[in-house]
Amino acid sequence: MTDTPSPARVVVGVDGSAPATNALEFAIEEARLRNAELHVTYAYPVMASPVTGSTGKDYYEQVEAEAKEFLQGIMATAPSTEGLEVEWLGVPGNPSEVLIEASRGATLLVVGSRGQGGFIGLMMGSVSTQCVHYSHCPVLVVREGH
Repeated sequence: MTDTPSPARVVVGVDGSAPATNALEFAIEEARLRNAELHVTYAYPVMASPVTGSTGKDYYEQVEAEAKEFLQGIMATAPSTEGLEVEWLGVPGNPSEVLIEASRGATLLVVGSRGQGGFIGLMMGSVSTQCVHYSHCPVLVVREGH
């Protein structure tokens, strides 16, 4: 039995910030250069919105709808992905954990960095730092302004 190699896959994390927009631009270019699939991943916190429904099911449906709408906004303003196979994903959970899991089997993980340094950066943790340390593939960190 022969194993067919998986196609190259570039994963990029987006959250609507300027660094994430820069990361998306880099990821699109990397996917083109590598002839790879592009997986654009938005990790959204499940408990981010005030509860408006009468049940937990209503609440999660509301959060999913908001995440889908947010991701569609990113899609509408994204640079051209013409000629690429692109998958747009909204995944509930901690951004670091979601992106690290998405890096399994990927060729490259691209993330933006807000440059939150010093004590605040240490206390809050950094998605890009977590991805660099725990990703299952190489990580490209795009700093703001690049």
